[in-house]
Amino acid sequence: MSTHAPNEARVIPLRPQTAPPRSGGAAPAPERPAGAPRTPAPREPLWRDLVGDVLRRERLAQERTLKDVAEAARISMPYLSELERGRKEASSEVLAAAAQALGLGLGDLLSLAQDELARHARSRVGRGRTSPTAQYDGLCLAA
Repeated sequence: MSTHAPNEARVIPLRPQTAPPRSGGAAPAPERPAGAPRTPAPREPLWRDLVGDVLRRERLAQERTLKDVAEAARISMPYLSELERGRKEASSEVLAAAAQALGLGLGDLLSLAQDELARHARSRVGRGRTSPTAQYDGLCLAA
């Protein structure tokens, strides 16, 4: 049987409540002031974000509308918009259709997205991160 009154809602907190400081031991870490923005850790870009950026950049460079490109690719305008914003993972058929509507081949689209990924990786190395291939620097790899 419930201990709550019939018209009373029970609230379950989404975040665990903070425990009171422990006696003895290390001092608790200082808390972030309420409302202070968190500094997000740098993340790897998602492939769908890279492809979407390329699709949008190419469409805008051609001064074409979402409607025009979506009709040429035979996909819905809202779906193309979601692709450009990186909200949807497109099949290779859809990517090929969108690329063709922009006058690109599927390989061109993927190559441009790969260039964006490489640019991102270089910028991470420039911020003090080591290159994934740094362990091979100075080695000669023969075929």
